[in-house]
Amino acid sequence: MRADHAPRFPGMTHPRFRAAAVQAAPEFLDLDAGVEKSITLIAEAAANGAQLIGFPETFLPGYPWFVWLDAPAWGLQFFPRYHDNSLVYGSPEAERLAAAARRHGITVVMGLSERQAGSLYIAQWIIGPDGETVAQRRKLKPTHVERTVFGEGDGSDLSVYETPLGRIGGLCCWEHLQPLSKYAMYAQDEQVHVAAWPSFSLYAGAAYALGPEVNTSASRIYAVEGGCFVVAPCATVSPEMVELLCTDDTKRALLQPGGGYARIFGPDGSLLHEPLAPDAEGIVYADLDLGTISLAKAAADPAGHYARPDVTRLLLNKTPGDRVVPFTAPGVEIEGELPSAPTRIPADV
Repeated sequence: MRADHAPRFPGMTHPRFRAAAVQAAPEFLDLDAGVEKSITLIAEAAANGAQLIGFPETFLPGYPWFVWLDAPAWGLQFFPRYHDNSLVYGSPEAERLAAAARRHGITVVMGLSERQAGSLYIAQWIIGPDGETVAQRRKLKPTHVERTVFGEGDGSDLSVYETPLGRIGGLCCWEHLQPLSKYAMYAQDEQVHVAAWPSFSLYAGAAYALGPEVNTSASRIYAVEGGCFVVAPCATVSPEMVELLCTDDTKRALLQPGGGYARIFGPDGSLLHEPLAPDAEGIVYADLDLGTISLAKAAADPAGHYARPDVTRLLLNKTPGDRVVPFTAPGVEIEGELPSAPTRIPADV
């Protein structure tokens, strides 16, 4: 199925296409195997007519559940392997994913642990159907103990991107509980949102906020608030992961197999498919018609007619958080280079 831009009314065109959300266990701590599994899922989704596929949070190389199971010192035994199996952009593994998107003509939103030098970041990589990068975003603020593993994103990561399938954006996990971050996305006329989740099988029965009821509701509310489609992939925890990480009865009670709740919601909050069982691996699909967004926003456009900017406004600083900014003082000549103007500091910093 290719994107259908047939007019609903004379002079009006809206993309219509099939979207896919992955519900599967990662190949934990094994980047090569994870890339291979991802390519298989990409091929399967494309064969079923999907033009967009979303992957769970940190599907490569899996979510670092060890940070939730014991003291940081205990979890450090897994960290070197986790670091080494995180994805580096431009690497052969990354090129294989881009080639798969190009070969199957599908837009891929990959959830990954991004490695840049000595640091890791929770990231989403949007790859176009031509294999070219649309965006590489990072989670703005890692949640709770995730901060022992991952660095932070910046305001440029709260962006929405124009594509042939519509205006696409993404957030990870509890970024969907950050009201200002959500509003920043709504205000950029987001039409298709990829909400990446890790799994809902942690602290079952002890921490309701981490469970499926709250977090699938967060995806659904995002759809209604933003008047957009939400593609919400969600990983499962495999028995092999439990065997590796849960070394005693206490840990086995804290992290259980399953926890998959992949969902796709319409802009009215409706579920657009039959869900898989929480312990099942597979892909859920839904046919999206972006022309229906106008019906949702006719009732409540949160950044348009339903807003009160005279009462509340959002300040969004999109300045990239580069750690090093090259700077040459005026008139100073560096051998082999022409004199350059000083770096301009944006006025909104």
